[in-house]
Amino acid sequence: MYRVTDIPADEIYLQAIRASGPGGQHVNKVSTGIHVRFDIDASSLPLSVRQRLRAIRDRRVTPDGKVVIKATQFRSQEKNRQDALSRLDDLLIEAQRKRKHRIKTKPSLASVQRRLTRKNKRGDRKRLRTKPRDED
Repeated sequence: MYRVTDIPADEIYLQAIRASGPGGQHVNKVSTGIHVRFDIDASSLPLSVRQRLRAIRDRRVTPDGKVVIKATQFRSQEKNRQDALSRLDDLLIEAQRKRKHRIKTKPSLASVQRRLTRKNKRGDRKRLRTKPRDED
């Protein structure tokens, strides 16, 4: 299983950004937030992992095959960096998880009969609520 620690450091682009939120005047002076960018296609991951990573339906994976994670939860840049890398790690683990093969099933004959019986009863009840028509 491939983890963030297995990816060369030059493939993960980290950028310090100014974090929004509380912090007073200090928040405008320091860049404690972290932006992580990871290009899936240019990475050294095996092809199967790259394909699964691109197939994940997640807003952090862009249509052109880049993973963008923004971490601004903590006031410390180091904690935000660790948070962003752990989220990238979670994404990698998710991409490598084997999916269960779905076995197609169909409803039993008895369950189909019960459903149709309930539908007919309900239809009869609704039909009895209507006004009788004059038949000439």
